[in-house]
Amino acid sequence: MIRILIADDHPILRAGLRTLLAECDDMTVTGEASSGAEAMEMINAAEHDVVLLDIGLPDMNGVDVLMQIKRRRPQVPVLILSMHPEEQFAVNLLRAGASGYVPKEAAPDQLVTAIRTVTNGRRYVSSALADALARDIGEPASQPSHVTLSEREFQIFCKLAAGMTVSQIGTNLNLSVKTISTYRSRILGKMSMKTNADLTYYAIKNGILH
Repeated sequence: MIRILIADDHPILRAGLRTLLAECDDMTVTGEASSGAEAMEMINAAEHDVVLLDIGLPDMNGVDVLMQIKRRRPQVPVLILSMHPEEQFAVNLLRAGASGYVPKEAAPDQLVTAIRTVTNGRRYVSSALADALARDIGEPASQPSHVTLSEREFQIFCKLAAGMTVSQIGTNLNLSVKTISTYRSRILGKMSMKTNADLTYYAIKNGILH
């Protein structure tokens, strides 16, 4: 049986997913979380074969939840469920460690296929997303990654690379933790990186941080 943890803050959607997955003989819902904190508690408390993660959780940035899950349980595939279209976030989330991306308006059989695909150790991408990834990979790197950052993004990138936490940066710049988390996610996406450690390595390698 494929053991599934659902992390979404909408009870009706979770109920709908439970009903859908109950029709599959090889799947069972082993946990439900309505926040990022609950998702991490359940990840720590029990074994799951796949996580269905909404990136719009109320308490934590979805990318941060994804990255925390991958740090804690790197072997567990995370399938992103989102109301946003693929072209908006999917590439960055795949870069951040997701195993697949399914829009919430997708057909039920697409979700079932995606779950089976990622639990078999493969990534799930639609044909449209596969084309976008191919275009992304095919673009030549004509300039260093950090050059694409805005002034504020570069400022926060340097602080992250130096080892400051999101809350420390927020206090330092008089910005909310949510705002800094948003910047961090944007920076990681633009620079095609997954973790703060990647940013630190890049900064040292390119002489930005000594």
